[in-house]
Amino acid sequence: MSARKQAVLDAIDAANRQDPNLDDGQPVELLYGQRMSAEMDRLFPNASEILQIAARGQHVERWKLARNEYPEGRAGYLAWRKAQGVHHAEVVMGMMTNAGYDAYDIDTAGRMLRKQGIKRDDEVQALEDVICFVFLKWYFAPFAEKHSAEKIQSIVEKTARKMSADGRARVLSEFDLPDHLAAAFQD
Repeated sequence: MSARKQAVLDAIDAANRQDPNLDDGQPVELLYGQRMSAEMDRLFPNASEILQIAARGQHVERWKLARNEYPEGRAGYLAWRKAQGVHHAEVVMGMMTNAGYDAYDIDTAGRMLRKQGIKRDDEVQALEDVICFVFLKWYFAPFAEKHSAEKIQSIVEKTARKMSADGRARVLSEFDLPDHLAAAFQD
């Protein structure tokens, strides 16, 4: 691992250690970043250094933009998510600048974190597939416990639509989903 990549990953982790929200005694976003890196390594072992950084920085300082500061409903949720992507990109891009990355690599990471090019750019799509795997592996069950069957079905369908064909196929081979949910991942 390059020294500058390690410097950025360490900076992301240091920022996320400040998360006041805890999961199993650990800062929520620190744990999320570690899970993103683990899934990136597993699903895309040859991922570029920039993609690996984007995966780790996917939720950097996420707690700083509270969802309740945006309007209720879908429009408010989408505005909050877009603001999060911009914030994550700005923070990671600053960390990469400090570590000595060039402008092209910095801009590439920013584009990935803002999800620019999903379904058109292989690396942006790889990041999205990893995000979906992390959600399904660690966050779906707790989410499902709190929501109606209709809401769960809708979220699963939206998750599947964001994924690549390869990602959807891996979901079907790695997760034991009920037939009605598995159908969303079938081509």
